[in-house]
Amino acid sequence: MAGTAAVGAQTAAPFLPPLDRVLPPAAEAVYRAVAPRVDTRDAMDIVTTIAPHWRLAGNPAFDRSLELVEARLRAAGIATHYDTITSASQGWEMRDAVLRLDGPAGETVLSMAQDRVPLAINSFPTPPGGLTARLVDVGPGTTAAHYEGRDVTGAVVLADGAIGPVWNQAVKARGAAGVISTQIAGYTQPATTPDVLQWGAIPYAAERPTFGFKATPRAARRLRERLAAGAVTVHVTADTIFHRRPVRTLVAEFPGTRLPDERVVLVAHVQEPGANDNASGTGTLLATALALQAAFADGTLPRPARTLTLLWGDEIRASDAWIAADAARLSRVVAMMSLDMTGEDTTQTGGTFLIEKAPDPTAIWARPTDPHSEWGASEVDRALLTGTFLNDLHLAVALRRARDTGWVVRTNPYEGGSDHTSFIKAGVPALLNWHFTDRYYHTNLDTIEKVSPATIGHVATIVATTAGFLAAAGAPDIAPLRALLATARDARLASERALDAPPEILEAWTRWYAEAIASAARLAAAP
Repeated sequence: MAGTAAVGAQTAAPFLPPLDRVLPPAAEAVYRAVAPRVDTRDAMDIVTTIAPHWRLAGNPAFDRSLELVEARLRAAGIATHYDTITSASQGWEMRDAVLRLDGPAGETVLSMAQDRVPLAINSFPTPPGGLTARLVDVGPGTTAAHYEGRDVTGAVVLADGAIGPVWNQAVKARGAAGVISTQIAGYTQPATTPDVLQWGAIPYAAERPTFGFKATPRAARRLRERLAAGAVTVHVTADTIFHRRPVRTLVAEFPGTRLPDERVVLVAHVQEPGANDNASGTGTLLATALALQAAFADGTLPRPARTLTLLWGDEIRASDAWIAADAARLSRVVAMMSLDMTGEDTTQTGGTFLIEKAPDPTAIWARPTDPHSEWGASEVDRALLTGTFLNDLHLAVALRRARDTGWVVRTNPYEGGSDHTSFIKAGVPALLNWHFTDRYYHTNLDTIEKVSPATIGHVATIVATTAGFLAAAGAPDIAPLRALLATARDARLASERALDAPPEILEAWTRWYAEAIASAARLAAAP
């Protein structure tokens, strides 16, 4: 998931009305058809294969990941093609990186072999034989004041601030050779996990071919121990390459039989260097596709009336490009779901499965029954608060899965940060399937042993169910869906009244649900 998490508090029991008990009969039928056909073996093969590699749009690992997914889809008889984003990517690839104390034979403090992703995106290669430079500690390192009285020209700067601002101050403004950032989020529990680091990026600057490292707490302590004893030099070797090539998006489609121009869209992003983020989403979407194909192929489910479109690509950019490519196509999208960090073994990573809802009043008014995640609330345009059937339908399906398996399901208000954001801004009902807080989010320790095949199976099942229902739904399904929404409305208003909600909030929910119930008519479109 893109962006930086902010700390928030979860203070009350979640708002989870028993919507699984009023699931539309057609959705229940889809659930019963796809649940036994979700097989996570192909998904886990993909996750295991691509998780160790730093997949950035346009680099070999990214393209190879798409090709591996494509091969599994084609083997199952699912039609695929590639869309190409016309703007070329830098396609950065790290092939090796080592930072040593003293000289080329000195003590290794950080390395690709040891720390997996210590080198910042957009770092340039060092000269043959590496680079030896002074190490200068500037404290936070993000403002000019942190550099007063310090000459960092040609030095490697050690700082506690975010790597981008540190690079701007140290390299761009003062001619440093490179930077080392020790910044790390508190939820990674660095005090008890000394070998964790959060990967990062520096600005791409061909005119300043420099580098950046992210340091683990152990590495930061070691560097400062040496500095406390006197002057220190470090030796850096970085082997990187920029692949100048177009960015591809893998597209799989189940063509609609009656309403082929209407669509349900599912998206998983492939880039990032993590197992859960987002190799797991990549594999979960594959498992979703294969389960639906199995149900269609054996006749358990009829072929969908609407087209199901599945995208694997570069987070947000792939969605933005798909949206921009065809305004008429976009106008006929019934719903969209994003799959991001969907394979968590929560006993290791932390936070539960979450459905991040399309914007509803909880995105504007903080409610104790609907806590934000530690990602954090953001300013949400009230114009985005359009009632939709999608939130409660998908929650009902997830609670149906929870009833069968004991899986823990929660929701959070809209926060943004992944592919659903693009579709919401384009006026399409959209939500996110994810987990948070993951203590290994954006770290070198987001590795395969923290992925749960069972969780992938749960998420694939509910996404396939909701998508399958919406792709097939017609006029007979409107009344059951509206009954579900009415149940959700009544539970919400009762909850808000119990909280002594002001009239403004009650009116917002009443209006939102009136729009949501009306939106069910969208499913009655004729050929």
